[in-house]
Amino acid sequence: MAERHVLGISGGKDSAALAVYMRDHHPELDIDYFFTDTGEELPEVYEFLGLLEGYLGKPIARLNPRRNFRFWLREYNHFLPSPQTRWCTKMLKLAPFEQWVRPWLAVGDRVTSYVAIRADEDYREGYATKAANLFVRLPFREAGIDKAGVVDILESSGVGYPKYYEWRSRSGCTFCFFQQKIEWVRLKEQHPEDYEKAKALEKDALEHGSPFTWSKGESLVDIEQPERIAQIKAEYEIRRARLRKSIPINPLRPAKSSLEDIDDVYGEDEGNGACVVCHK
Repeated sequence: MAERHVLGISGGKDSAALAVYMRDHHPELDIDYFFTDTGEELPEVYEFLGLLEGYLGKPIARLNPRRNFRFWLREYNHFLPSPQTRWCTKMLKLAPFEQWVRPWLAVGDRVTSYVAIRADEDYREGYATKAANLFVRLPFREAGIDKAGVVDILESSGVGYPKYYEWRSRSGCTFCFFQQKIEWVRLKEQHPEDYEKAKALEKDALEHGSPFTWSKGESLVDIEQPERIAQIKAEYEIRRARLRKSIPINPLRPAKSSLEDIDDVYGEDEGNGACVVCHK
């Protein structure tokens, strides 16, 4: 019987900060870090994983699902995943993790999984374990570490933020349906080839009767029209200016201009409820 410790890296700020925190505060634990690769990740994510590995001093295991997104899209009758039907999280994130730890659990090892849910996220819950010897710990909640604390951990360690936070508010697949409309526009500008791939998947799904588009209420073909892009950008800037005025001024923590900095407010319509395993 062995004692094992695992920590999933999503490619986002919170899980990265938790990995840094555990390395610095619990060096006595031999933690296995892992990243579940869907094959549809942003290049900035892979770059960030390399930086994080350098700080941790050990590799982050890549859990590659045996079947990719396109396979499961066919299995689900070409219906795109959505907030109501998150088969992508189930089949491309949770299933590979469960397969990875299954041999340890089968021989009776005690496995503790550390999840990056912060102290200011009372509405979030961790992974619901099915095995009696798989346990979930929430170190940030236990230590009272909130979003500001996560920022401090990443900045003081020198790891910093993934570069995609310059134009995107969350980690996740390139075509994640939790993206805001402005983020679809930015994806087209930053990675046009990925936008085209997402558009092709959406077209295939609609032709097979899928009731969902990637972005609620309109297709990617609609979003990429010049007049619609201009409208989305204008609406976003108006809303961002209004929301930034409502944020209390803290001279010790100057406000930044990235999407992520106002995500707690701006993301309420289109982002809340996003999967912990993908977006933390």
